[in-house]
Amino acid sequence: MQVYIFFNCDENKSERSMNIFYNKFVFKDNQTSRRKLFIKIMSEKQAGRVQIADENLAKVESLIMDGDPVKASDYILYGVIKIFECV
Repeated sequence: MQVYIFFNCDENKSERSMNIFYNKFVFKDNQTSRRKLFIKIMSEKQAGRVQIADENLAKVESLIMDGDPVKASDYILYGVIKIFECV
């Protein structure tokens, strides 16, 4: 099973800036969890912790809901979505 984790990070998306103790929510690969992932990212945007250009919001939502959520990271500044395999 695959899961997604959203991390706040620096502008270079360096792994050392990603803190699993701060970003501790895991999102399953289903529509309900993908919606929760999008809501989490939007709340981070509203709080000013990440930046997404307005013209990219629909693309980010589409990638999270129907595509590859990891690719949505290309449109998010100070945030990244990673995929992990659970066994």
